[in-house]
Amino acid sequence: MDRINRAELAAFLRSRRELVLPSDVGLEGGERRRTPGLRREEVARLAGMSVDYYARLEQARGPRPSRQMLGAIARALRLSDDERSHLYYLTGEPPGPPPGPSPEVRPGVLHLLDRLDDTPALLADAKYDVLAWNPLAAALLTDFSALSPGERNLIWRYFTDPQARARHDPEGAWRFARESVADLRAASARYPDDPGIHRLVERLLASSPEFAELWAGHDVTVRRSARKRINHPAVGWLELDCETLHVPEGDQWVVLYTAAPGTPSYEALRLLKVIGTQDLQVTRP
Repeated sequence: MDRINRAELAAFLRSRRELVLPSDVGLEGGERRRTPGLRREEVARLAGMSVDYYARLEQARGPRPSRQMLGAIARALRLSDDERSHLYYLTGEPPGPPPGPSPEVRPGVLHLLDRLDDTPALLADAKYDVLAWNPLAAALLTDFSALSPGERNLIWRYFTDPQARARHDPEGAWRFARESVADLRAASARYPDDPGIHRLVERLLASSPEFAELWAGHDVTVRRSARKRINHPAVGWLELDCETLHVPEGDQWVVLYTAAPGTPSYEALRLLKVIGTQDLQVTRP
């Protein structure tokens, strides 16, 4: 039975959107705004959905959102735990954890990413979907907000996007390929009925012979911290420590990229904080 309260949902979404400043989610304020908070198109972009879909929800004429959509909206609007539960109840969806990798991000984790303004940091789930990130992570890796949700996956990008793969040095590329596939294999055993993991594996098997070969090896491991060399088109190679912190409630990982103070990589990160995600034409002598 469709138990969605469309009128209350629309009013709730509008009221929460007006409370979020562009700077809260890493967006520029830009020209003078007619209304407070975010625009509808900005919420839609952050949540990875079409503007029309989100607009219909605010107009009380949209469909019943899926759990994945609700989680994306809650992240985009920076909802508290109580507000997120209320959002689920308005759509007739129990707010408990789904039977698979959780797409829901705790407000405390979002606040942590926000506070790390000098450290690239992101949050990924058990299948390597990037759920949240700070501006410096976007500057270092890619502007995740410009990608569709299906493309915001670190494993998918590595095996199908040559530009993403080129960010790794040869040794690091092989290590990431082997360890991420083994980690995904372990996740598929923890969540045998999760459709998201099944879809990801099927897409990768159809798109990457290298992934298919590694997947056939049945290796299993879990994500660990490592040292990485990342090639950025504007600042060159960076030597970074990649620390991974487990968030057990959602089986998620906070990934931090740090460099020792005083090193060239540390100075490069400081420059990236200024550059952001803007496209630069690097002129060489």
